[in-house]
Amino acid sequence: MDTSSTAIEWTLSELIRHPQVTKKLQKELESAVGSAHTVEEHHLNNLHYLDAVIKEAQRLHPVAPLLIPHEDPDVWPDPETFSPERFIGSEIDLRGHDFQLLPFGSGRRSCPGLQLGLTVVKLIVAQLMHCFDWELPNGMSTCDLDMSEHFGLVTAREKHLMAIPTYRLRE
Repeated sequence: MDTSSTAIEWTLSELIRHPQVTKKLQKELESAVGSAHTVEEHHLNNLHYLDAVIKEAQRLHPVAPLLIPHEDPDVWPDPETFSPERFIGSEIDLRGHDFQLLPFGSGRRSCPGLQLGLTVVKLIVAQLMHCFDWELPNGMSTCDLDMSEHFGLVTAREKHLMAIPTYRLRE
């Protein structure tokens, strides 16, 4: 049961399905990190769009299926749409303080590895999106990407993501 890799796989899946979001994230990464460097932990504080992307992926695909406020249309307009912009300028965090977004639980029952796990997810997603462009195999369309969930202790993808990376940074 690896919650970090599951969160990364869901986030990459949504980014591949939404190329306009990918381009915006890559632009932020190039601006904050530069095209000749790799992402390091100290860059994360300046990556606000990355934060929004991670929050939105966690809202749509919480790794631990705890509660359902993530899909409540009274809280989230158009709740089934992947829209990181809903978190831009928002104070909603992933620690469950607002009870609108609870991917890690809240209070005494929150995930004890939240900070480490979140840092790992952010670093890996940032690095993968900064260093590579991604496409689906065999000319597959983003509309054809199966986003079915496999329910268990962790809500993983039914079928693992298959994607082809192409290196994009300057040598």
